[in-house]
Amino acid sequence: DNSSEFIPKCRTCRRQVREQSGAGDHHEGLSSDEELTPTEMDEFQKSKDNVLEDSRKIFEDVHADFCDIRKILLKFQEWKEKFPDSYCDAYISFCLPKLLNPLIRVQLISWNPLEQNITELEEMPWFRAIEEFSDAENVSESK
Repeated sequence: DNSSEFIPKCRTCRRQVREQSGAGDHHEGLSSDEELTPTEMDEFQKSKDNVLEDSRKIFEDVHADFCDIRKILLKFQEWKEKFPDSYCDAYISFCLPKLLNPLIRVQLISWNPLEQNITELEEMPWFRAIEEFSDAENVSESK
């Protein structure tokens, strides 16, 4: 099997080409096949910026009460307190993940877990709102 001999030779050849061309921005452990050219990086950044800009416009025409997770969950909490039978009959606990999914996904568009200065999921406002709602729900069930 010559494939195991081929891989180190290719790496050696690419390293020699990089050294001769003076390309010193290679990071060890990354394949040069994975490295993006400056043009590709610019295109990627432009595409990313366009997506982020479009994501800011998604809920432009939505009333503030219906695009804020905390406010939505408060409405469900009020429903549960005022009409517990109808709340239970509607299987709200099964519906909430599907209802909140689009709102959370929009907030996660710019989140990159591989960045050094990332915000942990547990620290994000939507996570805290859901956690508070779950805690309130558990307290009312224990009563």
